[in-house]
Amino acid sequence: MKLKVIVHRSEDGGYWAEVPSIPGCATQGDTFEELLQNIYDAVEACLSVDLSEIATSEDDKILEIAV
Repeated sequence: MKLKVIVHRSEDGGYWAEVPSIPGCATQGDTFEELLQNIYDAVEACLSVDLSEIATSEDDKILEIAV
């Protein structure tokens, strides 16, 4: 999966970034390198789902796909 990320310079120093295809997915970092790591962490957190909170039956199947 490839995602577009918009990186902004922060007025207070450092950087912040947003992932337009995932509403609410944003992060920041004091350095560009820190921001890059934080982007991966933010995307993972935004896309993670706790399946225990979703009602399923014995007939349901849970798939994990890569796009």
